Amino acid sequence: MVEIPLPNVKATVLAKVIEYCTHYKQVESMTSITTPLKSNRIEEIVQEWYADFVNVDQTLLFELVTAANFMDIKALLDLTCLAVSVLIKGKSAEEIRRIFNISNDFSPEEEDDQVVREEKS
Repeated sequence: MVEIPLPNVKATVLAKVIEYCTHYKQVESMTSITTPLKSNRIEEIVQEWYADFVNVDQTLLFELVTAANFMDIKALLDLTCLAVSVLIKGKSAEEIRRIFNISNDFSPEEEDDQVVREEKS
């Protein structure tokens, strides 16, 4: 048996990845995700099982994105990134910073300039 190190993937996340891959190969391949997206609802883009699969807490979702990227599983990466995009759609910059745990390093003047630019677009 060959050991494959996965230092960036927790056992619980690996179990979810295996669940995804097993379903994908043995039950039903996921519908390809194309852009522009035809809907903001995941269940209108992919089959119900896949929509349910990414209906997880935010921490696990981000860990699945990382695992899919690290393990080069494109369809899973597409699905998890779709779920993240739905999660942040329509959110303010401050809400997105909170979701991704990003500190605001803009000065108040830069922040005001950004708000003006967003309102114009």
